[in-house]
Amino acid sequence: MSYHYDETIDGPLVTHDKAAVVTQLQARVPDLLILHEQEDLRPFECDGLAAYRTTPMLVALPERTDQVQALLRFASEQRIPVVARGSGTGLSGGALPLEKGILLVMSRFNRILELDPEACTARVQPGVRNLAISQAAAPHGLYYAPDPSSQIACSIGGNVAENAGGIHCLKYGLTVNNILKLEILTIDGEHLTLGSEALDAPGFDLLALFTGSEGMLGIVVEVTVKLLTKPQSAKVLLASFDNVGKAGAAVAQIIGAGVIPGGLEMMDNLAIRAAEDFIHAGYPVDAEAILLCEVDGVESDVREDCECVEALLRSAGATEVRLAKDEAERQRFWAGRKNAFPAVGRISPDYYCMDGTIPRRELPGVLKGIAELSAEYGLQVANVFHAGDGNMHPLILFDANAPGETERAEQIGARILELCVAVGGNITGEHGVGREKINQMCVQFNSDELKVFHALKAAFDPEGLLNPGKNIPTLHRCAEFGSMHVHHGKLPFPELERF
Repeated sequence: MSYHYDETIDGPLVTHDKAAVVTQLQARVPDLLILHEQEDLRPFECDGLAAYRTTPMLVALPERTDQVQALLRFASEQRIPVVARGSGTGLSGGALPLEKGILLVMSRFNRILELDPEACTARVQPGVRNLAISQAAAPHGLYYAPDPSSQIACSIGGNVAENAGGIHCLKYGLTVNNILKLEILTIDGEHLTLGSEALDAPGFDLLALFTGSEGMLGIVVEVTVKLLTKPQSAKVLLASFDNVGKAGAAVAQIIGAGVIPGGLEMMDNLAIRAAEDFIHAGYPVDAEAILLCEVDGVESDVREDCECVEALLRSAGATEVRLAKDEAERQRFWAGRKNAFPAVGRISPDYYCMDGTIPRRELPGVLKGIAELSAEYGLQVANVFHAGDGNMHPLILFDANAPGETERAEQIGARILELCVAVGGNITGEHGVGREKINQMCVQFNSDELKVFHALKAAFDPEGLLNPGKNIPTLHRCAEFGSMHVHHGKLPFPELERF
């Protein structure tokens, strides 16, 4: 399917002649690499959410900040929209290009500028891979905590845009909790510094506002991240359950006991079997669900926490609890979880990865609801969770070549997100809204809240040129969505006017 831009804050954009734009931009920034031939543009037509594809007008690959500034000033003068892209691993269509816009690819900003082991910080460019930061810090006994499953490929700039997390975000936080300072450029090329290398900065917390803004407020050109000392010890327990609900209840019991694991992950039987066949991690393929619980810290604390967690898991109904016997087995346990997505891709022609967050206490009920939706729509769902923080990733299996299956996959995905909202959760935990969840924003937020979002957007980007048509719906869109959808027993927006 193809997504076409159709609305901004200030109305439709001007259509530009592509050849003229390329000529003018080359004259403005002579040493900027610009791709504009059709075959060169195809690799950039989507991000990790491949269901939506649009060929951009052109692709720019800058290497220096002054090139980005010149491009943004040109785009602002000409009213040409700009979509920023990192490594293209996003899963919500946030980096989906526009056929009338410039795709600004920041992958060549890939240098670690400074690593300070005494201050436990690193200054990096936005195209640096997440894992590369930890690899560079490892000789100093340090690492960067957020670890998305795509960390081998995803860029730190993209992590900032989506406020990415990973399996260790329960204890160590999301991207917003692990960065100190951002250097950004606004749409008119103005340079701003958000945050500081100190523990806090005066004024409004614009660093937190910018993190997770999905490229709608400005372009990141440098990130200062926190580095943590590697834990003295880390142990992983694998618990098997004969019932998914029991596994969900065990999560709440562990947190309720005051243990904050480094990671607490859950997989259901379909995900277990797919991962085991792919990775051979040693998972019990007859289990209905497994929990992976990692505790880390000093040796004595880890030993005590392992004993406590094992007792809690057994009392919650675990049929088996195994402690990884060595570091190699610990790594295999996590490899199975981190490769769950590609593993599921081996057993289905296509899958649709959702991302919602719920209160931990609601986990058993939501799993039951997902199972009912799976039966209603006739599509299998493999469940993979950051269970400790309630961030779930149901993988909806379908065949895009089978008539109607793509539409049914999108429908069940929307229903799952709305289920998350109904139990007090959110429509995203770390993948962002992008193009994928823009209609469900109408379920999550009311008109007054959306007006505040639009006002914040306009403060940074008054013409609405940065990544338009993503993340924040117009009230008009929500009114149209509401005409087909009921929100708490009434239409989400009685008014029809555009903001």
